[in-house]
Amino acid sequence: MLRSLAFAVAIGLAGVAAPAVAQDAPAAAGAQQQSPQAVVQTIADQLGQAIDGHQAELQKDHEKLIAVIDDVFLPHFDIDYASILVLGQHAREATPEQRERFAKAFYNSITHRYAEGLLNYTRGKVKVLPFTGDLDNKRSVVRTQVVLDDGKTLSVDYAFRKSKTGDWKAYDVIIEGISYVTNYRNQVDAEIRKDGVDKLITSLETQGDKALDTMKQDAGGK
Repeated sequence: MLRSLAFAVAIGLAGVAAPAVAQDAPAAAGAQQQSPQAVVQTIADQLGQAIDGHQAELQKDHEKLIAVIDDVFLPHFDIDYASILVLGQHAREATPEQRERFAKAFYNSITHRYAEGLLNYTRGKVKVLPFTGDLDNKRSVVRTQVVLDDGKTLSVDYAFRKSKTGDWKAYDVIIEGISYVTNYRNQVDAEIRKDGVDKLITSLETQGDKALDTMKQDAGGK
């Protein structure tokens, strides 16, 4: 459960495979002026405000909990880029329609699986570490520590890239050295090689988070 919480928080910032329509959603106020570190801190604060005191209500209303995730996280995602990274080499083979369907189905599966982990989230669980680097570059990594209930910390790093409009958006998360994008890319690759991209998409659309279990098994449980 503790790692599920950390993973749930991490998923929110990973930016992996969200619905294509969300790409056109307006960015949060001042997002273009925010550094990657400020983006992470803003999301952590907004998440705490949305969750604190509302756990019981959100526990009963799963769709409202999903809406909280969408409202807080999606404006800060580099959705198109993250989706392409997860599909890997298969992104070149997939049609635009397939990529759009995959993005929406995969995002829905991930958020529904880990949404309830966020109910244990409270402000202060995410500590953004001091930044060292050059923000003039087009890519940056934000290092954070997620404080677990037992006081232990989990290292969670977020990979950002600068968009064409100049704002910073997340596209990958590295938990204890393991890249979220790479991990799921391996699982997606195994499933596509086995049954093809259409069957994978259909499986995600119809089975949701249960399809993720199948993907994990097919990838050797990594």
